[in-house]
Order: sequence, then structure tokens, then C-alpha cells
Amino acid sequence: MAFGIVHFFPNGTQQQYDATLAAVHPDRSTLPKGQLYHAAGKSEGGWTAIAIHDSAESWEEFRNDILMPRLSKGIQGGFTTPPQEQSFEVYYEKQIRKGPEREAHI
Repeated sequence: MAFGIVHFFPNGTQQQYDATLAAVHPDRSTLPKGQLYHAAGKSEGGWTAIAIHDSAESWEEFRNDILMPRLSKGIQGGFTTPPQEQSFEVYYEKQIRKGPEREAHI
């Protein structure tokens, strides 16, 4: 079953997100193994990132093997505090077909 993660970084900025993403997703043309979707943006009071994984296990593998080790080393220009995290089992999933006007944004 697909598994979702929502990270909210209070007072987080796009610059911090870009620095953090470069450290944990170094190949911006692909997603990490098991990750199906990733989106992020400015939200009230900070920055929010959402990821959908193919399973809770693939999320845990990414978190334990990539995300946390890199964050624990500190990322220059990255987020300075851990995020507020919510997770959920995905009940409903629908993929939106990419059109020419959307491809640049996804």
C-alpha cells in the first residue's frame, strides 16, 4: 500500500529546501527508489514537502539510509530544525496525466 509523508518546516524557505533537496535527492531527474511522487512549496508559516512512497518500508529505507544520515551531518544553507512530520497510508491515489503545459512544473 502506498504511504505518504508530509513535512512542515516552520519558517522554512525555498533556499533552504533547495539546499536540502540537493543533498538528499542529488539527481533531480529521478526520484529515490520507492518514491512515487514529490511536491513542495511555500505554505503558511514555512515550507511544506510531500512525498508518496510505494510502501511504508520504502519510506523507512529512504529515511534511515539517506535522509537522516545526510541531515544529521548538517547541510550548508539547509533547514536548521527537524520538520513537523505527519504520515498516512494512502487510501486513494489518482495520477494526473501530464500535458505539455504541466511538464515544466512536474
